[in-house]
Amino acid sequence: MASSQYKGVVAQPNGRWGAQIYEKNHRVWLGTFTEQVDAAKAYDIAAQRFRGGDAVINFSPLTDTAEMVFLNSHSKPEIVDMLQKHTYDDEFQQNQRAMTSHLTNPSSFLNGRPIDHQPPVQLLMFEKVLTPSDVGKLNRLVIPKQYAEKHFLLKPLLSAGDNTAPASSSKGTLLNMKDSSGKAWRFRYSYRYSSQSYVLTKGWSRFVKDKNLNAGDAVGFYQSGTGLDRKLYIDWKTGNFQGAEITRNGDDQYFPYPYPLLPDVPIPNRPVQVMRLFGVNIFKTTN
Repeated sequence: MASSQYKGVVAQPNGRWGAQIYEKNHRVWLGTFTEQVDAAKAYDIAAQRFRGGDAVINFSPLTDTAEMVFLNSHSKPEIVDMLQKHTYDDEFQQNQRAMTSHLTNPSSFLNGRPIDHQPPVQLLMFEKVLTPSDVGKLNRLVIPKQYAEKHFLLKPLLSAGDNTAPASSSKGTLLNMKDSSGKAWRFRYSYRYSSQSYVLTKGWSRFVKDKNLNAGDAVGFYQSGTGLDRKLYIDWKTGNFQGAEITRNGDDQYFPYPYPLLPDVPIPNRPVQVMRLFGVNIFKTTN
């Protein structure tokens, strides 16, 4: 097997090239590439995010201030995820277009100075109370079908070379969201034919751990804008909340409107009775 002349690049049995970096003696896989130059560039990007100015890289260090800001504004796992999916360049360019659009918009300036805008109105799409399987080892969140097909458009993909039978699950798409603190999250959204369900997978388990979510807690999904300007948001609250009547449908529990999760929105103060059935908390409001 051929060896590579580039740091952080290893040959693969199929003739492609892999990129990897070590963090605290643990290997971090950065993806597989057709050309070893592309693998070397991926290593350089990761090295500069992981090690900053001390990074030993293959090519010249980044000199574009905008790209350095973009690189350092994302966590290490987020940068690794972009490199593995080969979306780093696209996401950087998308970020630049968004910044350019903001800076060149005359309404963004007052006497030559940028002015602050009110944040976009975030409208509730739907909420869900988390089940044990949503926060368990399956590392996925089931999106109720009626909400998935209404708010998250997805065309399931067919398996390679098969024009009749669907694959066990679609490759799906990436959904970019922000939480109420402004932190960015990226989830893999797909349809699983085996269970006939819409799910959030990659990125979900990290969200669960970050927010310390448990069965009985709730997550809410919001949007602002429409079309190309549409932005998605996610928020959460713990299971000791008040004010929501919950209906059950199999393993899933849902909040009806209008009980938004975002902060500073009043929620009716009505007492809640909690009953545990088959290991799941069932909440019922009383008058």
